[in-house]
Amino acid sequence: MSPVPTWYQTAVFYELYVRAFQDSNGDGNGDLRGAIQRLDHLADLGVTCLWLLPTFPSPLVDDGYDIADYFGVHADYGTVEDFRALVEAAHARGMRVIADLVMNHTSDQHPWFQASRRREAPYDDYYVWSDTDQKYEDARIIFLDTEPSNWTWDKVRGQYFWHRFYRQQPDLNFDNPAVQQAMFDIARFWMGLGLDGFRADAVPYLIEREGTNCENLPETHAYLKQLRAFMDAEYPEAILLCEANQWPEDVRPYFGGDPDDPTVLGDEFHMGFHFPVMPRLYMALKRGDRTPVVEIMGRTPSIPVNCQWCMFLRNHDELTLEMVTEEERHWMWREYAPEARMRLNLGIRRRLAPLLDNDRRKIELLNSLLFTLPGSPIIYYGDEIGMGDDIWLHDRNGVRTPMQWDGSANAGFSDADSLYAPVISDEVFGYQRVNVVAQKADPASLYHTLRRFIAAYKSQPALALGDLRFLDHPDPALLAFERSYEGKTVLCLHNLGEHDVRVAVPDGQDMLADAPVSAGEVSLPAYGYRWLIQ
Repeated sequence: MSPVPTWYQTAVFYELYVRAFQDSNGDGNGDLRGAIQRLDHLADLGVTCLWLLPTFPSPLVDDGYDIADYFGVHADYGTVEDFRALVEAAHARGMRVIADLVMNHTSDQHPWFQASRRREAPYDDYYVWSDTDQKYEDARIIFLDTEPSNWTWDKVRGQYFWHRFYRQQPDLNFDNPAVQQAMFDIARFWMGLGLDGFRADAVPYLIEREGTNCENLPETHAYLKQLRAFMDAEYPEAILLCEANQWPEDVRPYFGGDPDDPTVLGDEFHMGFHFPVMPRLYMALKRGDRTPVVEIMGRTPSIPVNCQWCMFLRNHDELTLEMVTEEERHWMWREYAPEARMRLNLGIRRRLAPLLDNDRRKIELLNSLLFTLPGSPIIYYGDEIGMGDDIWLHDRNGVRTPMQWDGSANAGFSDADSLYAPVISDEVFGYQRVNVVAQKADPASLYHTLRRFIAAYKSQPALALGDLRFLDHPDPALLAFERSYEGKTVLCLHNLGEHDVRVAVPDGQDMLADAPVSAGEVSLPAYGYRWLIQ
C-alpha cells in the first residue's frame, strides 16, 4: 500500500441530506444553517468527511439531481454564503466536506436546455439531439418504472433529446468542448468555497456511441482523466469519488493507472463505490452462507496504491439490484421487499434497520462488515441510530424522512406546523423511541456501538489499508478474513448464521472489548462478530 496514506483512504464518510437534517428557520425544511447546528453530533460520532447531497436550485423531480442552476443554492437550503459557512464549520471540527458534481445531465428547466431547445447559440449543441429515437438502441433504460425510452420528443426544437434517467433530466453533450469546459468552471466555483472534493454522479454515461451500450466508453475515460488532471493541478488535496454502478472489473478503469501494476498511481478517480458488494452482504446474511461475499471480493481487481474503494450498506438511492442475476434479484425482492411498495426500479427502497427486521444483532453484524471489509465506510444519515422508513412516500422519499433528534414534537427537527415530509411515528421506529438523545444516554445503544466501531477502525490502519485474505472454515456461515498492514494483522470473524460457530483463534487482543484473547477455540454466537488484533 501507499507508504504515506492519504486522508481519504482512512476516512469515515457520512452522507448528509440537508433537507432532512435540521430546520433552522421554521419553514419545515432542513437547511445549511441547521446542518451547522448539528455538526457536533457528527464530530462526536467520529465522522471525518461529510458527503452533501445536492443543494442546487432545482424543480426537485429527482431530489436535486435535476439541476436548474449550477452556481446557486436552493432557496429552501439558504445561500451560497451559508454553504461556505457549513464547509468552514465542518473544517473547524476536523471534518472534510465533499459534494455532488452532477455532470451527466441537468434539469429541463436549466437555462442551457431552454436555450438549446430554441437552437440559441452557444447552447444549441449542449445536449444530445436527434431526428430519430432509434439511435443508441443497445443502451439500457435505467428507470424502468417510469421511462419507456431514453429519448423524449421536444416540440419546441422539433427533435428528440437523450436522457439516461428521468425525461426531465436531459443529458449534456460531452462531445462538445464547451460543455467539458463548463464542468471545469463549475468545479472551480465550488472548490473556491472550500470543498475537499466531489462525488461525481453517474459518470459511466457521459458519452454516447452507436453500436455500444453507451457505458464506460474510452471517450468517457479520456474526459475524466482531463478532469482529474485539472483537479490535481488546482486542488491537489481534493478527491474525486466515482459513482459507477458497474461490475468491479468495469469500475477498475475509473481509477486509472496500470491495471497490471497497482504501484502505478491512479490518474482518474481517487475513490469508487463498490456497488456489487452491497446486495451480496444481504444475500449472505439471509442464506447464512459467506459465498456471495467471498466470490465478489475475489472478482475485485487490485487498485492503485493511491486509490480506495467506498463501502456502504444503504444510501439515498434504492438498494440497487442491477449487479445481480435476474434470479437473484427476484429472490432478494421476495426476501427483503415482499410488498410492491418496497421496490423501486431494479432495487429496494428501504433503510437498513427495516431491511433487517430491526434485529439489532444483524444490524451490528452488517456494520461490522462495513468497517472491516476493504474500503472507506459511508454511513447514511440516521442509520447510526437505526431509523426507519416510510414506504408510502413517493419514490425514494421514504428513506429521506426528517432526522430524529429527540422525543419532542417533530423529533427536534423543526418547530414548523408542516414539514417537507412526515416524521416516522410508528411503534417500532417512531421518533419517541428512536432518537439521538435517547441513544446517547444509553451506553448499550446502536449509536454507541457504531461510535466504538469508528474509534477502533481509526486506531488500526490495517482495517483501512490492509490486504485481504479470506480464511476457510467447514461452516459456510462463518465469514472470516484477515486484514494485514505493516506487520499488524486483524482477524475479523462474522457469524452469518442463526447457530453458534466454533472457531480457532491465536493469541491476540479483542479490539472492541479491549480485552486479551488466548489461543484456542472461541464460540461465536448467532450473528456474532469479533475483531482480534494479532
